[in-house]
Amino acid sequence: MTVDVRAVTESEFHDWQRALRTGFLRPPVVTDAEVADRLPHVDLARTAGAFDGDRIVATFRSFRQEVSTVGGGSLTADAITQVTVSPTHRRRGLLSRMMSEDLAAAKERGDAIATLIAAEYPIYGRFGFGPASHSTEWSVDVARAGLDPRRSGRPEDGGRIDLTDADEIRKIGPEVHGRLAGVRAGVTDRSPRDWEVGTGRSVQSDPWREPYYAVYRSESGEVEGFVAYTSDDKWDDGKQPLNTAKVRDLIAVTPAAERALWHYLCSVDWITTVRSGYRAPDEPLPLLLPDPRAARVLTHVDMLWVRVLDVVRVLESRTYPVADGLVLDLRDGGGFAGGRYRLDASPDGVSCVRTDESADLAFDIAELGVLAFGDESAVRLTRLGRVEELTAGAAARADLLFRTPLRPFSPDIF
Repeated sequence: MTVDVRAVTESEFHDWQRALRTGFLRPPVVTDAEVADRLPHVDLARTAGAFDGDRIVATFRSFRQEVSTVGGGSLTADAITQVTVSPTHRRRGLLSRMMSEDLAAAKERGDAIATLIAAEYPIYGRFGFGPASHSTEWSVDVARAGLDPRRSGRPEDGGRIDLTDADEIRKIGPEVHGRLAGVRAGVTDRSPRDWEVGTGRSVQSDPWREPYYAVYRSESGEVEGFVAYTSDDKWDDGKQPLNTAKVRDLIAVTPAAERALWHYLCSVDWITTVRSGYRAPDEPLPLLLPDPRAARVLTHVDMLWVRVLDVVRVLESRTYPVADGLVLDLRDGGGFAGGRYRLDASPDGVSCVRTDESADLAFDIAELGVLAFGDESAVRLTRLGRVEELTAGAAARADLLFRTPLRPFSPDIF
């Protein structure tokens, strides 16, 4: 029987959710409360299902997203999520059909990029996606860290840490998050719905455990960061606490806030281990501790994947630290953004246009997002064979041009 790929209707959304849970190996049970909670926030025109008869055997959804770029700009993205294919229908080209249709629609809408978080690394490169940001998680041995626990709520800079609740986080969080997008590339926007889901004010797929919330205010009273964290309840046989604090969300937009919040977490009574959650790879957490070896890397993984759909907008959306010009020959098997482009950039401005000039560098479109967001080196990609250097020294020049003071950071999984 032919498998039909199309947008789902409201009456089919329950079955679509069931297929989604099946694909993600979660219990295939969907309540009416879940459907009622999620349906108003889903664009059904961008929610696709693959139908084998009456049964949904693959799922695919996208939504509008804003992603921060180097220097505080932003790009409109086609954010792709909830992609599954049932185990009975793998290797039949269903993902390729859904992806090609979605990317074509995104290009038609004028989206500059498409984004996703890849559950499996090998899948999305063939569609022109590349990993544009990475995340690192640390485990901190509090006893070894060497911090003075008496300073937990009294930052030395004159600021203060206050415990708060989810209601206040929903009020102050969006402004702080917006400031983070101004200093880090790769930050995806959060909708009001995202803040409600992230603070437990909606139906949850998994049992919700209310976190603790703490806010950092500068000496002048300005909110510069906050943290949400949970703790387990573990004690050893000698009645000694062995509790682990797990960070659910931490946003700090100043070095003072960053230092104060990490010091606070490492100074809470009964907490012997702090798990940082996913953080930027260049997070200073280890170096904020008297003994940096107390912070052990648990995970270092790719995070935000980017597929460039509009080369000119992507390259003109960011800032550049030096003045130079390069001609890039971009290969795009999907046919959305290939061609030869001349990039002329400096700290004063940038221009990108199509050209017939000889190219300095040639590479697949998947590498452009990686370079444009500043998380990779053109020299290293050349050594890997993923970038072809056609003009001697062009890769090193590209590194200077695309260099960023901070690595991109994507704190949210969508």
